[in-house]
Amino acid sequence: MLKATLRSFLAHKGRLLLSALAIVLSVAFVAGSLIFSDTVTRTFDRLFASTAADVTVEPKNDLKSQLPTGATETVPASLADRLAKVDGAAATHVDVSVENAPVVDSANKPVGSTTGAPTIVTNWELTERSPLKLTSGHEPHGGDEALLDADTADKKHLGIGDVLTVQAQPGSFEVRITGIATFTTTNPGAALIFLDTPTAQSRLLGRPGLATSISVDAAPGVDDARLKQRVSAELGGGTYDVKTAEEQAKSSAEQLGGFLDVIKYVMLGFAGIAVLVGIFLIVNTFSMLIAQRTRELGLLRALGADRRQVRRSVLTEALLLGLVGSTLGLAAGIGLAVGLIKLMSAFGMNLKSTEMVIGWGTPVAAYVVGVGVTYIAAYLPARRAAGVSPMAALSDAEVAGVGRPLRVRAVVGGVVGAAGAAALAGCAASTKTSTAASLLGLGVVLTLIATVIAGPLLVRPVIRVLGGAFPALFGPVGRMSQRNALRNPRRTGATAAALMVGLALVGGMSVASASMSKSFDQQIDKTLGADFVLQNANFVPFSREVTEKVRATDGVGPVVRQRFTPVAVRLPDGKRVETTAAAYDPRLDDVAHVTYAAGDTAAALGEGRIAMDVKFAKDHDVRVGGTIPVEFPAGRRTELTVGALTDQDGGGGFGTQGGLFFGFGTIEKYVPGGQDSALYVNAAPGTSPDELRPRLEKTLEPYPQVQVRDQADYKELVHDQIAVLLYLVYALLGLAIVIAVLGVVNTLALSVVERTREIGLLRAIGLGRRQLRRMIRLESVVIAVFGAVLGLALGIVWGVCVQQVLALQGMKALAVPWTTIVAVVIGSAVVGIVAALLPALRASRMNVLAAIAHE
Repeated sequence: MLKATLRSFLAHKGRLLLSALAIVLSVAFVAGSLIFSDTVTRTFDRLFASTAADVTVEPKNDLKSQLPTGATETVPASLADRLAKVDGAAATHVDVSVENAPVVDSANKPVGSTTGAPTIVTNWELTERSPLKLTSGHEPHGGDEALLDADTADKKHLGIGDVLTVQAQPGSFEVRITGIATFTTTNPGAALIFLDTPTAQSRLLGRPGLATSISVDAAPGVDDARLKQRVSAELGGGTYDVKTAEEQAKSSAEQLGGFLDVIKYVMLGFAGIAVLVGIFLIVNTFSMLIAQRTRELGLLRALGADRRQVRRSVLTEALLLGLVGSTLGLAAGIGLAVGLIKLMSAFGMNLKSTEMVIGWGTPVAAYVVGVGVTYIAAYLPARRAAGVSPMAALSDAEVAGVGRPLRVRAVVGGVVGAAGAAALAGCAASTKTSTAASLLGLGVVLTLIATVIAGPLLVRPVIRVLGGAFPALFGPVGRMSQRNALRNPRRTGATAAALMVGLALVGGMSVASASMSKSFDQQIDKTLGADFVLQNANFVPFSREVTEKVRATDGVGPVVRQRFTPVAVRLPDGKRVETTAAAYDPRLDDVAHVTYAAGDTAAALGEGRIAMDVKFAKDHDVRVGGTIPVEFPAGRRTELTVGALTDQDGGGGFGTQGGLFFGFGTIEKYVPGGQDSALYVNAAPGTSPDELRPRLEKTLEPYPQVQVRDQADYKELVHDQIAVLLYLVYALLGLAIVIAVLGVVNTLALSVVERTREIGLLRAIGLGRRQLRRMIRLESVVIAVFGAVLGLALGIVWGVCVQQVLALQGMKALAVPWTTIVAVVIGSAVVGIVAALLPALRASRMNVLAAIAHE
C-alpha cells in the first residue's frame, strides 16, 4: 500500500503542486511574520538592554493618553546629586530628552523621519552604555552647537557646519552641527540631535534645574534590584517611578510592541485567508482525484485492501503534500522576512538580515499549519475513498452517494444559516455596541459556513440565470459550457467558494468604509464651523510659538486652541474610567456647532467646569450640577462640576470615550507645559478664506509639519485614513484571488482529464479547437461570477450589519459603493478567463483518436 501510495502521489504531482501552492502561501505568511517580529524584538531587546541604566528615576504617571498631549513631565535635576550619595551608587547622570520638538534644516525641510519614527532632541552624556560614539567633529558646547546621528546626516545630506532649527516647546532656536555620532548598535530609525546638558535643560524644558529622568549606575557587586530598593527608600513616597535596567528595557519593548503587533496580525491575516481558501482548493483537488481513481481504488479493494488502508493511503498522500508545501513555504517565509527587513530599512528602521532570528517555534508553526491544514482538508475525501466498493473496479462510475450529501447539506446549511441570520438580525436590533459587535462576529462566521455548506444547492438556480444568455450568444458551445458547470454542483460550489470568501470580505469592508466616509462627511458638515483647521501632519502637538504667529497673521479672526490630556474620572456609579479629555478656548461656538442636551458652551468651559457626552453621562448616573473627581497626570487631582452635556449623535462628542472637555484655564492649571494639537481659525471680517489661506501658509513656512486644511481637505484626510484599511482588504482580496485562480485552474485541469473521452468525441463530430477553448473559458467565467455573486451578496449583508454597529457610535449614514461592486463582478469574469487559459489550451491540443480511446 505504501508503494502504491507513493506511485499515486508521483503520478499526480503536477496537479498536486497547484494545491501545494496554497499551502506554500499560507505557511510563508505565518513563517515570515514570526521571523520578522522575532528579529525586530531581539534587535530592540539587545538595544534596550545595552543602553538602559542600572536604575532609572522618572516622573510617575499612571495615565496613558489616547492622543499626544505635548507636555513633558520632569524631575528636579538636583536628584542626581542626592542619589549619588546612596549606598551602592557608582555614578548618576541627568537625562534631558524630548520627542515633541520638530527639527528643520536651513531650507525648512524636516530633518526627522517621515514614517512615524520619533525625532529625539537630548543631552549628550557619553557613558559606557551610550548607543553612539563620536566619529567626527567635537562635542557640543554652548547654546548654538549640536551633534547629529550619522544615519540622519546621511539621509538628509547634512554635515558639520550646517544649521538646524529646533522647534521646542519654550520656543525655536538655531544650532550648528559640530559633530557626527554613529550608532554602535541598531539604529531604531529615530533622528537624534544632541545638545550639551545646560542648553538642553533651558531650551527644551524652559529653565535650568530640570531633567526628564535620572540614571543611576550601580557599584560593582550591587545588583539592580537592591539599588532600586535603596533609591526608592531615599526618595520615599510614590512621587517618582523607579525602574531597574530590566524593567526599563521591558517598558521600552512594550511601547514598541504595538507597532510589531500590527505587522504580525496583518501578516497572520494574510495567512488566515490563504489557509481558508486553500482548504477549499485541497478538498476539491482530492475529491476530483479520488473520483477519477474510482477504478484504481476499487481494484485495490478487490485485491484485499480494507477501508482503513485505502483511507490511510489517501491521507498519506495529503501528508506528503503538506510536508512538501510546508518545506517550500518555510523557505518562502524566510525570503519574505528578508524582504520585510529590507523594506523596514528603506523606511528608516535599520535592521540587518544577517541578524535574522529563526526560533524553534517558527518551523514548528510552519509544519503544524501546512501539514495540519492539508490533513484536515483531505480527511473527508479520504473517508469517501474508503467507501469505494470493490465492484467499482468493473466500471468508470464516480463515487456513489451524490444525492445524499446534498440533502444533508440542505438541512445543515439551513440550520446554520438560520442561526447566522438570527445573529445578524440581533446585531441590527441591538442598542449596545459590545452586544452588537459580538452578534456581528457570530453572524459573519455562521453565515459564511452556511453559504459554503449550501453553496452546491445554489449552483443550479444561480448558474442557470448567470449563464442563461450563453446559448443565445455562443450557440451550442455556450449551452455545453453552462451544462458543464451544472454537471457536478458540489465541485462547482467548492471551486467558487475559494473566490467567494475573499469577495465577501471585500464587499463587507467596502460597504463599511463607504458608510464611515459618508458619516464622517456628514459629521464634519454638521459640527465643523471653522474656515481652517491647523494640525501637525502626524497629529503630534506643536509649540505655542505656532499659535502666536498664527494669531498675528493679517486677516485672522477667532483662533480656538484644542489641547488634549489623559484623565481618570471617578463616576457616581463607582466606576473609574481612564480616557482623554480636550480643552478649548471660550469662543468654541465660533468654530464648531456643538449640540447640547443640557447647558451651553459657557457652562462647559467655565472655571471648575467639565462637559461630557449625554449617553456616557446616563450610563454612569452623571447629572448636570454634580461634581466628579478628576485625576490628571503627575498625580494632580481636583473636583469639577458638570456644566453641560453634549449630544453629537452618539459620537462621543469629540472622538474619545465620554467626550470629556473643559476650558483652557483648567488644563493650564493641572497640566502645565502642554502643547496645542489643533487650531480652529476663522477669517476676520473683510477677509475671505481664499485670501487668508496663502497668508497662513506663508506664516507656517518655517513649520512644515503643520498643515492648513479647510473642510474639503479635512474630509480628504479622513477618507485617506479609512482607505488605508480598505487597501489592506484589497491586498487580502488579491491573495484570495491568486489562490482562487489556482483552484479554478486545478478544477478545470482535472475536469479536462476527466472528460478526455468526451472531448475527443466532440472534436470527432466537428467541434473546432477555438470552440473547445471558448467552451472551457465560458465554464470558468460562469463559475467565477457565481462565486463573486455569492460573495458580494454575503458581503453587502455583512457591511450593512457593520454599519448598524457603527451607527451606535454616531456613524449613521449607510452607503453601498455600487461602482466597486460592479467592478469586482467584471473583474471576477476576467479572473475566470485567465484561470481557463492553460486548461483550455491543453484540451485543444489533445490528439482526437487518443482521446476517444482513453479510459
